[in-house]
Amino acid sequence: MMASEGPFLAAIIARLPDPKFNLAAHGVALAFAILVEAPVIMIMSASTALVSDATSFKKLRNFTFGLNAIVTAGMVVLLLPPVFDFVIRRLIGLPDEIANLTYVALLIFLPWPAAIGYRRFFQGLLIRAGLTRLVAYGTVIRLSVMTTTGIGLYTFFALPGAYVGAAALSVGVCCEAVASRWMARRTVQTLLTTETPIPPATEPLGYRRIAQFYYPLALTSLIGLAVHPMLTFFMGRAPFPIESLAVFPVVHALSFMFRALGLSYQEVAITLLGKENEHAPELGRFALGLGLAASGGLAAIAFTPLATIWFEKLSALTPDLAAFAIVPTRIIALIPLLSVLLSYQRAILVNGHHTGPITGATVVEVAGIAIGFVVLSTQLQLVGVTAAMIAFVAGRLGGNVYLIAPCLRVLRRAG
Repeated sequence: MMASEGPFLAAIIARLPDPKFNLAAHGVALAFAILVEAPVIMIMSASTALVSDATSFKKLRNFTFGLNAIVTAGMVVLLLPPVFDFVIRRLIGLPDEIANLTYVALLIFLPWPAAIGYRRFFQGLLIRAGLTRLVAYGTVIRLSVMTTTGIGLYTFFALPGAYVGAAALSVGVCCEAVASRWMARRTVQTLLTTETPIPPATEPLGYRRIAQFYYPLALTSLIGLAVHPMLTFFMGRAPFPIESLAVFPVVHALSFMFRALGLSYQEVAITLLGKENEHAPELGRFALGLGLAASGGLAAIAFTPLATIWFEKLSALTPDLAAFAIVPTRIIALIPLLSVLLSYQRAILVNGHHTGPITGATVVEVAGIAIGFVVLSTQLQLVGVTAAMIAFVAGRLGGNVYLIAPCLRVLRRAG
């Protein structure tokens, strides 16, 4: 359901004035908003794995609130005019038409990072309690509010498309955060009346242990989510930069619809693997089937006339922009499978409290993407968005391969 946000907003932006500039600005603003929120992304995994009683709940809650304050401060720093001009105008090299739209869109995104961290903390508690349907209800609320906001701004206000997209996403996420806290109220009450005896010679869960557990996960998210801004930076200097920046969020949104089928598989697997990872074979078979189905669905659009219908009719791209989008969509068709398998691998390592290799895999992935993009765009002179998607697939495959050995060690140790 969350994956429908991107195509919906891209379709609205494409129907408003100056779609090329506004799609590009929306993509850049969203890329940086996601990068700023990176440190809080894995809070859902942490609350699923660590919170079991009143003490652990309070410790991780306070830890989450601290992280939320830090990421919000990071967003404010990015919005300072000297910092913004250096990053967006000088480093990325965006023209003024796109840079000005991007600044206001980022300002609208200011509540986004803390709202994400807040709702993911409580969603992790719901998943641990087996109340996954409530997480889905929260997503329905988010989508309903986002859709209503987007359509309302499109219909009644003469705003640039980049502003409409940012406002719809920010309002939707904030409402979902409030709803997640309300839906988790009984789970929180139960946790606050539960105290788990600490075995002798066992260190109680404190901020130091939380930081040691969470640091590799946060670093993984930060490095991994840097891919989107990094590709934005590279595409701004590759052949056909404006066209690439315009179609990138549309292609990314379509692929995310299928990658999202395994979006929460990491948390689900952490919950179901068992203390000794005894259910790893069953969960692995499910992950493989889910990944193949997701990649097959994306390929069914990318390699058939449905691609033209999707990009020109539903996404409202002009024929020339739609032509730019088809090839990178075909290239990225493998990503949903690789993403589900990555979630499964990470779940095994998180469940085994062996999170260090996750960071290593992300470094391998990002390095592969950066090197691949530079070679493809400078040496082969490929269109920016096409080079980006080839590099993305190669980097993700490298991360999957890197995690095979650490996962096998954890499973052998458990067995």
